[in-house]
Amino acid sequence: MPTTTFLVAFATLFATVGVADIAFIFAALTKRNTAHERFTFATRGVLIATGILLMFAVLGDPILQMFGITIPALRTAGGLLLFLIAIDMVFARHSGGTGTTDEEEVEARQREDIAVFPLAMPLLAGPGAISAVILLTTGANSTAEFWAVLLAIVVILFLAWLTLLVAIPIQRMLGVTGLAVV
Repeated sequence: MPTTTFLVAFATLFATVGVADIAFIFAALTKRNTAHERFTFATRGVLIATGILLMFAVLGDPILQMFGITIPALRTAGGLLLFLIAIDMVFARHSGGTGTTDEEEVEARQREDIAVFPLAMPLLAGPGAISAVILLTTGANSTAEFWAVLLAIVVILFLAWLTLLVAIPIQRMLGVTGLAVV
């Protein structure tokens, strides 16, 4: 059933992409940039991440076969990764599955353009999202279910783009304490 597949894919990608987390990281990394630069970074980053995830949706299985990785092995590794992300969400902490390391944040602050790194990859199209996309598309039982997964990818990244565009106003509205709570 494509509707069920879409909802499962949407929920899975919502958790693995971590739209709200990325918005706060984006706000912190771009607070000194102009509104036009933030718009450009967000747009380019989301378009690149969309390309990456759609590429893995279509070519993920052949890429895995090329490296000798089986779908059951990816399911196990991806399941563990999703489990760690779920634990992080329950305990409101970050293991790196949906965020950046301290070294990545330092490098990102020194870059003039953050659209590709760290925004598109690893924040939007990180290992969790890529694993989820491959597992969701290889688990699709029909063309309609495959298209439902692709639609979920596009919808999640569109929501991420909208969230990135309002990241700075949300940061100003919530303040430091509000961000710590979220």
